[in-house]
Amino acid sequence: MSCKAFIFDLDGVLTDTARYHYLAWKQLADQFGFHFDEKDNERLKGVSRIRSFEIILEINGAENRFTEEEKEKWANEKNQKYVELIRAITPDDVLPGVQAFLDDAKSRGIKLAVASASRNAPQVLESLKIADKFDYIADAGKVSKTKPDPEVFLVCRDALGLKSEECIGFEDAQAGIEAIHAAGMYAVGINVDVTSEEPDLHLKSTAELNVDRVLAAAGQA
Repeated sequence: MSCKAFIFDLDGVLTDTARYHYLAWKQLADQFGFHFDEKDNERLKGVSRIRSFEIILEINGAENRFTEEEKEKWANEKNQKYVELIRAITPDDVLPGVQAFLDDAKSRGIKLAVASASRNAPQVLESLKIADKFDYIADAGKVSKTKPDPEVFLVCRDALGLKSEECIGFEDAQAGIEAIHAAGMYAVGINVDVTSEEPDLHLKSTAELNVDRVLAAAGQA
């Protein structure tokens, strides 16, 4: 069955907002006197806002310090810090090779979607000036299960009216690769630090993105 859609994670695949997430979480961690560094930040890739805060609490042995309502409050405060930081994003922040890859895919009639855990994805895509390239952008606020659960990829698939075997997913995190596979899709990994499940195609960076290469690797050239 031929490929009819490419479904992308946002951060680390289309752009790199990781530094803004890190700075926002770091500000919040410092506020409570918690330890949090860039190595710790790697554990937050691909997981929800609340789960990210819970990981920071676990790192500091403070799992029981806050109620669920308080966790929500502080996670939202982190998001406000993040939103302020990403106002600086411009089209220059689109990762290398992405613009040409999206344009080539669209010229071939391949549908494009974004499967991101971030509720700020629409704002980021608008700032990058690539929002109009996508046929569907998942509403993270309506996705109840985070990666490695496949829900967000299945939501995109269904919105496009396709079958899993007609979709190829792109991720930069281990949890994302597992989510793509759980959704029954071919997985392309971008600089993934593999800890368990290998992507079907592993690229070192977005600069290696090439439609012919991806389709050939997936046996759909």
